Amino acid sequence: MTRARVEIIATDGEARTGLVHTARGSYPVPAFMPVGTRGAVKALDSVDMEMLGAHVILANTYHLVLRPGADAIAGLGGLHRFTGWQGQALTDSGGYQVHSLNPAVDDDGVTFASVYDGAQVRLTPELAVEAQGLIAADIQMVLDVCASLPASPEVLRTAVDRTADWAGRARRHFERLDARPEGQALFGIVQGGTDPMLRKESAERTVELDFDGYGIGGLSVGETRAAMLEALAATLPHLPADRPRYLMGVGDPIGLIEAIALGVDQFDCVAPTRMGRHGSILTSTGRLNLRNAAHAGDDRPLDPSCTCLTCRHWSRGYLRHLLGVGEPTAWRLLSIHNLSFVLGLMAEARVAIAEGRLDALRSRTVDLWKS
Repeated sequence: MTRARVEIIATDGEARTGLVHTARGSYPVPAFMPVGTRGAVKALDSVDMEMLGAHVILANTYHLVLRPGADAIAGLGGLHRFTGWQGQALTDSGGYQVHSLNPAVDDDGVTFASVYDGAQVRLTPELAVEAQGLIAADIQMVLDVCASLPASPEVLRTAVDRTADWAGRARRHFERLDARPEGQALFGIVQGGTDPMLRKESAERTVELDFDGYGIGGLSVGETRAAMLEALAATLPHLPADRPRYLMGVGDPIGLIEAIALGVDQFDCVAPTRMGRHGSILTSTGRLNLRNAAHAGDDRPLDPSCTCLTCRHWSRGYLRHLLGVGEPTAWRLLSIHNLSFVLGLMAEARVAIAEGRLDALRSRTVDLWKS
């Protein structure tokens, strides 16, 4: 019996809205997962996440294994008690760090140099499953090989084969593992770069293992948006309709809405909060650069149509001042606003799908953000 499933409430073309059911409860999709890499979304806390109406938060196994350690988190009651977050939680396996940190990869696993002290850290599919069992998120991801793009056919073939082999090892070890919360779900990951045939093959090999949900990895790592969408379109028809579909690492408005139209259920990305910390603000009329001198004396909110905490209380001029003097409060307030925008886009998409008007929302979003 699957430990995660999608209850589809409405569709509009390939797009779908409904509820993902896990052992913890349910969350609505399409959904965006704020990224709390080290157990917190940077500059924010679990109370902020509740206020924003986030349903799922992502944390990263690689970083949590290094600091404070999976055993330490288990000793403090698991990820939810450790962080004070009672909503849904998902842990990535460390596969993205195969792309971002360029570690030594062999058929058995990955050897990293710690970003904290340079010490060697070994992850295998089995060790990643064990660590995530101790961390005790509601959903854990298998360890995969995420190749940077563009990549040669040989690199992509190796990534697909290793990811498939590791997925089988992770699946078997997960079922034997006692040290994990009852009902914890395990998601497989599809690789293949921008090669449609490799995407199809990887999807079919992953689905054969009967995971609780499916991540689509190896995209938004250097390819064009058009290539990303083509790879998505080649993947999604081969994933089961009753399981969650998770596009990893995408968080820009056009990427989100286009992927939703193709049938993706959930997303994660650091971009909205990272952009906020640098003064790049997402608004209903497009991107706003808060560092521009024109905003120094501006008493308006970041977005007059936004009802987030930041827009209800503080002006562009004040927020620009905080950002300019390096006041950490700016990072929190601007992150709150950008996450509110993205989470609001997800809510708008859910309503649009239910009412059969996603295409209008898609067209409006693309027109606004294409420049």
